[in-house]
Amino acid sequence: MKKILCSVLLAAAVFAIAGCKKADKSSKVDAVTALKNRGTFVLGLDDSFPPLGFRSEDNEITGYDIDLAKEVAKRLGVDFRAQPIDWDAKEMELETGKIDCIWNGFTITDERKKALSFTEAYLNNDQVLVVRVDSGINSLSDVSGKIIGIQSGSSAQEAVDDNASFSSSISKLIMFKDNITALNDLDIGGIDGVVMDSVVANYSIAQTKKPFKVIDESLSNEGYGIGFRKTEPELRDAVWAVLKEMQADGTVTAISQKWFGRDISTIK
Repeated sequence: MKKILCSVLLAAAVFAIAGCKKADKSSKVDAVTALKNRGTFVLGLDDSFPPLGFRSEDNEITGYDIDLAKEVAKRLGVDFRAQPIDWDAKEMELETGKIDCIWNGFTITDERKKALSFTEAYLNNDQVLVVRVDSGINSLSDVSGKIIGIQSGSSAQEAVDDNASFSSSISKLIMFKDNITALNDLDIGGIDGVVMDSVVANYSIAQTKKPFKVIDESLSNEGYGIGFRKTEPELRDAVWAVLKEMQADGTVTAISQKWFGRDISTIK
């Protein structure tokens, strides 16, 4: 009798455990539902990266990426918040859950794709060299012995490293917290050039009217994507689906016209 009773109790316990595991698995909330439960879509960015994400004169975070993301959040039925982060620690900010994505001129690279879940490219970009107009530098081959600046943690580092003739000819490579600081140092003659995103370089020169020029040759071609946690491809897909909808109905074109004067989106 005791043996039968024990067997029955054991079977019941196994069934209960199996049922709990099944319930736990089925009750797991996907990333899109979790986002809607939280109610706020948090975008991580470098807030000194015009025209994609930067501080306006009244200290509000604005830009092309911000306008896109605000509309995405609205269509997903959640609020929007732009969260400035240390660009050097962007992946850590994402993994610890402080932000929902990295969306701010974030270059897609093979190395980053190993750790993050990327959308397709929504903009194309080049890594270019910005110099003063009176520098005498007219091509990438003119940088011998020059001091060049780049933003720390940016894809400019990879562009410089991959261009052996360029990197071996310069005398020094200096890291800056952001491109604006690097350009300010270029303006006062502290450095001879800045390797940076062409999208940012051309916008900054047009806005500030500083005596800079962009060298025609680029160091690399790249695409901007939105980076999500590797475990949340469903959130990536949901955001990308909304962006494609916005491209189809003309919303992306209107935002691009606002910031660039033409539609430069690569969303299909």
